[in-house]
Amino acid sequence: MSIQTVNPSTNKRVKSFEEMTAKTVDAKVAQAQLAFVDWKKTSYQQRALLLHKVATLMRVKKFELAKTITLEMGKLIAQAEGEIDLSADIFDYYADHGETFLADKALDTEYGSAIVRNSPIGVLLGVMPWNFPYYQVARFAAPNIMVGNTILLKHASIVPQCAAAIEALFEEAEAPEGLYTNLFVTGKHASALVSDKRIKGVSLTGSEEAGASIAVEAGKHLKKVVLELGGNDVFIILEDADMEKTVEWAVVGRMNNNGQCCVASKRFIAVEAIADEFIKKFKDKLSKMKLGDPMDPATTLGPLSSEEAAVHLANQVKRSVDEGAKVLLGGKRADREGAFMEPTILTDLKPGNTAYHEELFGPVASFYVVKDEQAAIALANDSDFGLGASIFTQDIERGRKIADQIDTGMVFINHPTWTQADLPFGGTKRSGFGRELSALGIQEFVNKKLIRVSALDDPF
Repeated sequence: MSIQTVNPSTNKRVKSFEEMTAKTVDAKVAQAQLAFVDWKKTSYQQRALLLHKVATLMRVKKFELAKTITLEMGKLIAQAEGEIDLSADIFDYYADHGETFLADKALDTEYGSAIVRNSPIGVLLGVMPWNFPYYQVARFAAPNIMVGNTILLKHASIVPQCAAAIEALFEEAEAPEGLYTNLFVTGKHASALVSDKRIKGVSLTGSEEAGASIAVEAGKHLKKVVLELGGNDVFIILEDADMEKTVEWAVVGRMNNNGQCCVASKRFIAVEAIADEFIKKFKDKLSKMKLGDPMDPATTLGPLSSEEAAVHLANQVKRSVDEGAKVLLGGKRADREGAFMEPTILTDLKPGNTAYHEELFGPVASFYVVKDEQAAIALANDSDFGLGASIFTQDIERGRKIADQIDTGMVFINHPTWTQADLPFGGTKRSGFGRELSALGIQEFVNKKLIRVSALDDPF
C-alpha cells in the first residue's frame, strides 16, 4: 500500500511519501528505547509540562491542523477543528490528573506494609486509523507518555501529513528525541514490528481484520495489546422519547464525521408506537443534507475518506438490497466528483442480510421496528459487535434498567455514543478489549509493581 494524501473530495493525489527502510525503522526503535531509559526517570511534573506544551501548540495551530484533516480524509472543517480541541483537552487532562491516577496504592496487610506502584513498561507501538487522525493518537499517546513510556506511531497510510504534523508538535514542544516517533510503514510491516523485543505493548484502533492480525502477533510474543475495533451501535427510540430532540440527535449520531465513526449510531430501533413518526422526521432531515466541499461551512455531508471506502460501502448497500433490504432514501453513490455517497436509509433487514450483520462505515442508517422494549433489547444484542448504544426515553430510571441489559462497553441515555477525556472508552465482543481515556485508560500499559516491607521477625 502506498503512503499518500489523496483529497477524497476530488480523488486527486496531493502528495506521496516514501516508506521507511528496515534500517531506518530499526534506528527509530533503538532511539525510542534509548529515550525510555531517561524518560522513565523523569518526574510527573516534567511529563505534565510537556503534555501541556503539546496541547497549547494544538490550539495555536488549530485551523492549520484541521485543514490537513479535511484535506486528507474529508471531515467537515468545523468538525476537524472540534477534533483538535478534543485532542488538546486529552493532553491537558492527563497532564492535570495523571499523577493522581498513578499514585501508589497502600494495601491492607497483616504484617509489614505494602504498596502497589504503577511503573512504565517501555516502548509502545500504536497503530491508528484515519477517521480521527489526532484524537485517536492523543488518547493513546497522552496517558502513556504520562506513565513514562515512549511511543512509536504507525498511522493510517491515507493521512500521512497528519501523522507528520503530530510528530512535529512534539518536536516543537522540545520532547526528547525518540519520545514520540512517527513511522511511515505499511500495516504489514507494523505487524512484523510486534515481534521486536524492544517493543513491550501494542494498541490498535481499526478493523477486525487488522486487530486479529496484531493480536496474533502480540500473543505469539507475549505482548500486552489493547484493541478498539468496529461497532454497529444501536439507537433505541422508546414511545416516551422527546421526538424533536431525538431526531436531531439521530442525525448527529449517524452523520457526524460523514458517518465514519466507530461509535456512530448505525442501527435505529424504534418501538411500534412511534416508529412512523420517527422515520418520517429522520428521513426528512437526512434528505435535506447538503453534499459538497468539506471546507465550505455550508456543507453538511462531505465525502468518505477514500474512493476505496466509497466503493466498499456502495457494494455493501447493493448486496443488502439484493438480499431483500429496501431503500427508503438514497442508496447510491452521489452523482458528483469525489468519494461521495448519498444519505441512505435501509429497511426490512433480516438476519443473514449484509447490513444486519456488517458495520456500514458511512452515511447509511439501518432502520428497524419492534413491538416493545424487550424486543428492542433482544435486537440490540443480536450483533457480534459490542461497542456502544443509545437509549432515548424521558424515564431515566427505565433507561438505566435497559442499559443494564445491553451487551456493549458503553451506553448513553438521551445522547448518541460519544467520547470525552474523562469517560472510559472501549467495547466488548468483536469490538475489542481494553479501555482508553479516563482513569482507566492510563492503567493499560503499566507494571503494577508490589513493594512490601517486612520486619525481620515477620512469619514466613
